[in-house]
Amino acid sequence: MTSAPHQSHLLIIEDDKGRREYTLDSPVYSIGRDPKCDIRLVSQFVSRRHATLVQLPNEDGSFYYRIVDGNLKGKPSANGLLINGRKLQAHDLQDQDKIVFGPQVQAIYYLLKRDAITTVPPDEYDITLISPNMVDDPEDADGNESSRPTRPAPSPRPYDL
Repeated sequence: MTSAPHQSHLLIIEDDKGRREYTLDSPVYSIGRDPKCDIRLVSQFVSRRHATLVQLPNEDGSFYYRIVDGNLKGKPSANGLLINGRKLQAHDLQDQDKIVFGPQVQAIYYLLKRDAITTVPPDEYDITLISPNMVDDPEDADGNESSRPTRPAPSPRPYDL
């Protein structure tokens, strides 16, 4: 039973308000100082509509996020985006990308992947018992048999005859 890996997209924001985590699953997010933004940044150095996250499909049916400077109408932010130390207009986010919006305002993107696990209830009649008599004595590295004493075979009982 195989199934596609499950992905979680996480954006951790650090700004003047502190540290906040956002689980991403919507097709579009607006990021900026404006109270109407989906992800609000608290800093005077951030534009009202600083950036936009857009969800795009992968070939395998999963999706990824692209961050674009400014709003969806094409208006760029005043200070731009610094992604992994490079000033970029747009970037397809990858695990642990660092996005700087301005002084002391940044985000780290995480793509968490895990295989979906299909659980099957245990068989109520599947009981495995192992007796010490079922296990052979291992030989040591020299090829000699174990020095553990062996028990003599039990004498036959009258009802076994």
